[in-house]
Amino acid sequence: MADDALPDSAGSPELDDTHALNDVSVEITAVLGTADMPISQILKLGRGAVVELNRTVGENIEIHANNHLVAKGDVVVIEDRLGVTLTEVLKIGQTLKQ
Repeated sequence: MADDALPDSAGSPELDDTHALNDVSVEITAVLGTADMPISQILKLGRGAVVELNRTVGENIEIHANNHLVAKGDVVVIEDRLGVTLTEVLKIGQTLKQ
């Protein structure tokens, strides 16, 4: 590729280092809550069963990228779909506030 065909950000070392990652897929998971149950109780669950989670209404949910905690957020409704608004993003070496 000729030098004049490079994007404007080509001179930025930060963008040069991450450019190769732009097409990498990452699985994002929004964890509404968790519950510990014995298998015997899980096997008794049927349609319409309610499982109580360890979070309360209005409490932040966890956002995981490839099974690693990366942020906390709030659940939002966008038309007829659920979404997440990030409220706290984990930086390298940082732990999220409980």
